[in-house]
Amino acid sequence: MDVEGLRTFEAIHRTGSVTAAAAALHLSQPAVSRRLGLLERELGAPLFERVPAGAVVSEAGRALLPYAERVLATVRDAHAAVQDVGAPDRGSVSLALVGTLAGTGLTQVLRRFTRLRPHVDVRLRTATSREVSELVRSADVTLGLRYTADNAPDLRSEVLFTERMVVVAAPDHPAAAGHHDGLAALAGHRWLAFPAPPGRAERSAGWLADTLEVAGVTAEQVILIDSLTAQKRLVEAGFGLAIMQTSGIGEEVAAGSLVVVDVAGLDLGIPVAAVTRRGGYLPAAAAVLLAELRTVDDAVMADRPVRSPQP
Repeated sequence: MDVEGLRTFEAIHRTGSVTAAAAALHLSQPAVSRRLGLLERELGAPLFERVPAGAVVSEAGRALLPYAERVLATVRDAHAAVQDVGAPDRGSVSLALVGTLAGTGLTQVLRRFTRLRPHVDVRLRTATSREVSELVRSADVTLGLRYTADNAPDLRSEVLFTERMVVVAAPDHPAAAGHHDGLAALAGHRWLAFPAPPGRAERSAGWLADTLEVAGVTAEQVILIDSLTAQKRLVEAGFGLAIMQTSGIGEEVAAGSLVVVDVAGLDLGIPVAAVTRRGGYLPAAAAVLLAELRTVDDAVMADRPVRSPQP
């Protein structure tokens, strides 16, 4: 069983077809099929079931997958460790983060890091919180930033800070004016929220749903929208209220298309955690970046309040 065979197996699983895997691996389709065939003959079992939409892992493939991912992650670790020798200020750091976090104090940290390590190539990609963990687990990225800690045994999570959550509305929404005595005072309005992805628990979506339920908002009053941008546009259009991270609404509040609703006693926050692979190799540059990220604490975020425009 060789590394290239496992890499081929993982690529087919990730992309969903031999054709897509061939493109991802920069190989011909016959070459990918040949590698897969050799691996299946060696293991004595088919690793995929062919379906009209492509290929899905078989029972044997599901058994192999976690081991294949660990082997490939170890190979990536070995490559990173060798690159670190004699050149800790060079190389690359791959970081996956939830897209809205790009608007927080993290942006300043990344800018400072690139000044301190100008020869380090920082590669960024955005994903959902669940996807961030998967990218770290498979060693596709070195470091992840997600909402809420991931307590999986193969990952190490460290909460960096808590991002403030606020209720937002269109300027002409009935709830936009005046002071409200707690979130329950807004229970009679329509709300927008994220749906929980089928079969995939997304912690931030579940937490917000629980918050609304406790406040007395019924499921019939909630419109489920799976895009932050779409939620903001619908709130701007007056379709309802929403609870959003301050990092995601700065531009709209500054432009006056969204306002922050004054709710007494509202103290909502969602933790932002750094995720690394437990037992994995952390390159020197990635360790420096993680140390920089630890400087973004609650006090830093408190210095970046989002306020509605004053009349």
